[in-house]
Amino acid sequence: MATIAVYSSKGGVGKTTLAVNLAWCAATLSHRRTLLWDLDPQGASSWIMGDHPTRTADRAQAIFTRDIDAAGQIRATAVERLDLIAADASLRNLDVLLHRLGKRGRLGKLIGGIGDYDHVVLDCPPGLTETSEQVIRAADLIVMPVVPSPLAQRAHDEVVRHLGGKGPVLPVHSMVDRRRRLHADALAAQPDWPAIPMASAMEAMASRRRPLGVYAPRTAAAQALAALWTTIERRLST
Repeated sequence: MATIAVYSSKGGVGKTTLAVNLAWCAATLSHRRTLLWDLDPQGASSWIMGDHPTRTADRAQAIFTRDIDAAGQIRATAVERLDLIAADASLRNLDVLLHRLGKRGRLGKLIGGIGDYDHVVLDCPPGLTETSEQVIRAADLIVMPVVPSPLAQRAHDEVVRHLGGKGPVLPVHSMVDRRRRLHADALAAQPDWPAIPMASAMEAMASRRRPLGVYAPRTAAAQALAALWTTIERRLST
């Protein structure tokens, strides 16, 4: 079982979009049993995948105290082979809880006992926090979306310095508009980074509450996401 964390120290960089669509690619394009675990208290991944908030109210954090079983919170989604552990507002206090518990490997142990999955995709909250430390320890690969801008590049560099080689990172240029000079320059400076274009079809995910590949599989953005998933599979196999 491989754990893929979609993480950034900044919000608003397309993190949830990547997490949902990569989980869909794993389940649909690679036919792998996949679990999407939403660790962000905003619950955007859970919303897109059709979770109803009242079903899991204030239970997401209890998984970490082991008051409830993580496997018992797994539910099927409308996508074959793709399951979900939903987020809720209780995750706002997860950093405090993890610090108090002092269990630096808690997330990794929970993932290890979660069931028979080929891939676990983590949609992580932004920031350099106790939760991010848990994610860094648990992940086999950290996918880091970076909007082509100096501030986003600076945030990426800070995270890489913070990691200090503790985890493999795959930076991805996200929300790319090649017509913008700033974006074009950033892509030219990092030509080896995968790039996901800005697209109106992508923005429609929240209203359609489906991964992009379900309703717009022929778009450039969907094809770029599929290519990114192929890159991730290669990285995980080496």
